[in-house]
Amino acid sequence: MKFGIIKERKNPPDKRVVFSPSKLALLKEKFLKAEVVVESSDIRIFRDEAYQNKNIEVTTDVSDCDVLLGVKEVPIEALIPNKKYFFFSHTIKKQPYNTKLLRAILEKNIELYDHETIIKENGARLIGFGRYAGIVGAYNGFRAIGLATEKFSLPKAETLDSQKELISNLNSINLSPIKILLTGNGKVAYGAKEMLDAMNIKEVSVDDYLNKSFNEVVYCLADVLDYNKRKDGKVIDNFDFYNHPEKYESDFMRFAAVTDFFIAGHFYGDGAPFLFTREDAKQVNFKIKYVADISCDIDGPVASTIKASTIAEPVYGYDPLEEKEVDYKNDNAIVVMAVDNLPCELPKDASEGFGEMFLENVIPAFFNNDKDGVLARAKMTANGKLTDRFSYLQDYVDGLE
Repeated sequence: MKFGIIKERKNPPDKRVVFSPSKLALLKEKFLKAEVVVESSDIRIFRDEAYQNKNIEVTTDVSDCDVLLGVKEVPIEALIPNKKYFFFSHTIKKQPYNTKLLRAILEKNIELYDHETIIKENGARLIGFGRYAGIVGAYNGFRAIGLATEKFSLPKAETLDSQKELISNLNSINLSPIKILLTGNGKVAYGAKEMLDAMNIKEVSVDDYLNKSFNEVVYCLADVLDYNKRKDGKVIDNFDFYNHPEKYESDFMRFAAVTDFFIAGHFYGDGAPFLFTREDAKQVNFKIKYVADISCDIDGPVASTIKASTIAEPVYGYDPLEEKEVDYKNDNAIVVMAVDNLPCELPKDASEGFGEMFLENVIPAFFNNDKDGVLARAKMTANGKLTDRFSYLQDYVDGLE
């Protein structure tokens, strides 16, 4: 089995890679039957020489590889027919901008495995960049507070080398006592939590957060049943919420009344209640002033997220009364950070972490007859057709949606 690490060709350039030099060397060590090569790249965070120093071949031709591993979508003209490809295709939700890409994958008889489709039997994601989105998102949220208040200044995350450097910078600032709400229970939320804990910010319970005042910075980690409630008043469990979101309504305003800084690290499922609406944000008891929306669902559950921001321009203001974008220094503005490609700002750490997960959860499947069904579940296309699991995309491919 020959694996090729491909050059990222999508614009804007992405410095991340599926395997860092050290993780790729570990792959070779653990799986003696695996051959690996790296396509030469002047973009990647790890230079070609870093791979060569680990005795890994760097080449300009990966056409003899069986499996090709990338991060972002591969441009249609760069796709090599009859290969197995792994990358984020951004097609599983029928994204209109990638219909032609999926069509080309089928026409070129490519076996596509989208990183998002690599899951356990219970549907939980096995790999991803979520933790790093949380890490950078929390940092960027504090940076936005500094930009808006001019009380402190933090460098852009993309100019720093590692999570360690991000934490070091965060620990150099002085914050006045504020209440921070963090939502979620997955890799994104826990990545953000790592940063809050590294700043030695005190974590408090939901009850204390809602009912007590503090003379120090505190945060609360809230799960779905903390900020949603069943319409019939019953309290069941998270799975009831996931399976029957239509039976729930938002209970978020009790948090909004006491929160200064909201870090949105939750996953938002179809049919779930919005956390807060545009009307909610107009209420006099709505106190949230700063939002780091890592989840970044546009015009969705976090009403102040009216667009994605960019690494170049990460912060904007939302005027809740006018329901429009304003300067983030405007007195009426909710200060919003909603960058939708946060892990790109920490490419070295993100690549190391991604490779670790891929080595643990995916590579073994190539050498143990896929005994856990990881590849079978993830395979989107085969023999020029969609697999059964992804047959729901046929109308999308045919241009009927």
